[in-house]
Amino acid sequence: MPFVIDSPVPAAPSTAPSSAPGAPSLAEPERPARLPVPAGLGRFLVLGTVFICAACGLVYELELVALASYLMGDSVTQASVVLSVMVFAMGLGSLLAKRLRCRAAVGFGAVEAVLALVGGCSAMALYACFVWSGQSRTALVGFSLAIGVLIGAEVPLLMTLIQRVRRQDAGGAVADLFAADYVGALVGGLAFPFLLLPALGQLTGALVTGAVNAVAGGALVLWLFRRDLSARARWTLVVANVVVLALLAAAAALTPAFERAARRAVYGPDIRVAVRTGVQEIVLTGGGADGRPLSLFLDGRLRVSGRDELSYHEALVHPAMAGPHRRVLVLGGGDGLAAREVLRYGGVRSVTVVEIDAEVVRLARTDPGLTALNAHAYRDPRVRVVTADAFDWLRRADGGAGPYNSAGGPALSRTPGPYDVVVCDLPDPGITPSTKLYSQEFYGLVERALAPGGRLAVHAGTLSARPRAYWTVEATVRSVGLRTAPYTVGRDRTPDRSPGGAAAMPQDWGFVLAGRAPVRLGLPGHGPRPRSLTPGALRAGGREAARQREPGLPASTLTHPRYTP
Repeated sequence: MPFVIDSPVPAAPSTAPSSAPGAPSLAEPERPARLPVPAGLGRFLVLGTVFICAACGLVYELELVALASYLMGDSVTQASVVLSVMVFAMGLGSLLAKRLRCRAAVGFGAVEAVLALVGGCSAMALYACFVWSGQSRTALVGFSLAIGVLIGAEVPLLMTLIQRVRRQDAGGAVADLFAADYVGALVGGLAFPFLLLPALGQLTGALVTGAVNAVAGGALVLWLFRRDLSARARWTLVVANVVVLALLAAAAALTPAFERAARRAVYGPDIRVAVRTGVQEIVLTGGGADGRPLSLFLDGRLRVSGRDELSYHEALVHPAMAGPHRRVLVLGGGDGLAAREVLRYGGVRSVTVVEIDAEVVRLARTDPGLTALNAHAYRDPRVRVVTADAFDWLRRADGGAGPYNSAGGPALSRTPGPYDVVVCDLPDPGITPSTKLYSQEFYGLVERALAPGGRLAVHAGTLSARPRAYWTVEATVRSVGLRTAPYTVGRDRTPDRSPGGAAAMPQDWGFVLAGRAPVRLGLPGHGPRPRSLTPGALRAGGREAARQREPGLPASTLTHPRYTP
């Protein structure tokens, strides 16, 4: 219901007689309702229902945005599609509801029953469309349109009902209705991320919201306005609400089995771990006794593949270690695989891993398949783990509590470090939540944390599939005064089993090595030798990157991100 700016206001009472005894007329909505409670209490109950319905409506919106962002990526685009379609549909619904004002109580009860069913089941239906047909965009627009029309239809009907409880001037009625509407939207907007999503998840949370919506709408009509309903209308609404609640309850009971079936369809039959944290969904497949390679998916995207992770992590870490490396900072990399490569060097004295999701680190410490892959890196006493957003952590004085300025905020004049090597093992820059971790502001913080002669290694996406995004990363690193050496490394072209991943994975990984002074691509002269990366392959990767350079690209900033799919 939120975001409705204009709604039809009931016309002045008409004195025209009905065309037949008992037949509805335009005058009927204006007759005082026969309530079982005083008018003041009745008005309060109507506004309370407005509050609840507004909260439910906003939850439906946020649930569609969140699920679409997870399934299709680019949260900015998904939010724009959902909100713009829903706001348009709400206006359309308000116009269509004008025809129902002569039977406002029955119309509102019917609208709420349908809205509860459609909104409550929207997440499950959208997920099913994505998993089994791969066509989620059409479903997203369709549900946004349907839910918006139903939400928009609420306001004219509630306006009519509240005027029937007690007449007042139109401006006062609108003010009361919108106040309850927007406060309800606030509660729904806060309940979704802080209560429903962490406690129930997207599917069950939407179903519970639908049940609350049905109960609130049905109770208002069937109890408060029951004397205005014919016996047939009353029983029709009772049956409709019972059916809706039964369907929502059945869907909630089937949700665990549905999620298991959907995950098997997406990730294959060998899922060992599937957990939803406050940050993301984590899925582990393979890596068990059957000998299948381990795969780690974060929010449906393949982040680690046991088939070729060694090539990736050696290419990311070892060129940066060709210099001082006593203190190393790993941003991201909670799986422990980058730390594994760093710890192969005896000269390393400390490794700080900054990971936003503590559950990833817990799995990297305890899961047999993942610990075998990372060689129990977290058992090494040189490793320190910090659970934090990498950007926010770099802004703090020492990565912990740190000193604070006089205004109570973090003291930004000092940075953690200095570090001889900084490894950015982060999700691809094309993912909207990662955009700030590939921004000019972020690399400025990293540059301040580098020791004299220190090196920065950045995973910059794939050069072959998204060259513009790759060279934007490189330009952004250079924009903070660092000198760069871009390079690319080929990968195992095993088919991608990430959601919707019928196509082959990109052919390569793209990296950027950087420092305050000019840097040359090479491997350390002493210490462990990479098992999959040779000096010749590294030099060839540098030449290939130089051949494909796209000059003149602007840096990406927080206010003007430039990584587009």
